[in-house]
Amino acid sequence: MAGTSDKPFRLLCKSQGAALTTSEMVVLQDHLLDTNKSKYRLDFEGETAPISVQIAGSSALELAESAKKAVEFGAHIIDINMGCPAKKVCNKAAGSALMQDEQLVQDILESVVNAVNIPVTLKIRTGWDVSHKNAPIIAQIAQKSGIQMISIHGRTKEDKYKGEAEYHTIKDVVRQVNIPVIANGDITSADKAKQVLEYTGASGIMVGRATQGNPWIIHEIDHFLKTGQYAQTIPLEFKKQVILSHIQQIYQFYQFYGDFLGLRLARKHIFWYATHLDKKHVQQFWQSINRINNQKQQFNLLENYLQQL
Repeated sequence: MAGTSDKPFRLLCKSQGAALTTSEMVVLQDHLLDTNKSKYRLDFEGETAPISVQIAGSSALELAESAKKAVEFGAHIIDINMGCPAKKVCNKAAGSALMQDEQLVQDILESVVNAVNIPVTLKIRTGWDVSHKNAPIIAQIAQKSGIQMISIHGRTKEDKYKGEAEYHTIKDVVRQVNIPVIANGDITSADKAKQVLEYTGASGIMVGRATQGNPWIIHEIDHFLKTGQYAQTIPLEFKKQVILSHIQQIYQFYQFYGDFLGLRLARKHIFWYATHLDKKHVQQFWQSINRINNQKQQFNLLENYLQQL
């Protein structure tokens, strides 16, 4: 969720009932800390606890140092990314590529756990390809290393986001460890959330891409799991207000770095919202939005578009 789960979006998801949100994936090396990307990814002012910071890297020493720096920036939880399938991450032997070297995984987990005095969690996939689904082995290593929670996406590294997520491997992990296991992948409704929880026996579920353009799914899932009843339909007018507020918060959050960054990041959220609310006319609207290079014009066009829905 790098490029999506920034502070404005995390605050929005928490307002919808998310029990825990995690920062965008960060690499906390000295030469990167002064970059604009690091500055806004490590801005947690105004967020409610706990603050979970997701770190990435390819060596035990690198990740241990990143964890220490994350604590300095206000982390209450360190989350280690071994689940990202992106080429630019895996080509550096980070993310889900790490699952191919179980000894390295152990070295990293032990190093990070010993480096900080706060909980350390782990995000993984089911394995690196369909012939090597070693999530149960990684999970046992994690438990022995002191990891306090594991989140598992129901695809392998090679799957990326193709096909459908499978939950049998997650179920196997739940049976083999005593620490909380969080199920992730293709959870797109309250019903699906309940089905995955019941099938896997997981302690909770994680929602990622399904929140893009539809953060209200968090409220729907939360309400259904707590009460057994479907949440009332959220009025369109309320959604419009939330969307406009979110886009304004994006502008404000990134204003220190100039108008263009906020405009560019708002653009994709606008597309996701439009896709969720108005599939019929989204392409025509997107062509108009995509040509604008001014925040005020972008916001006015969005506002007029929403009024017509």
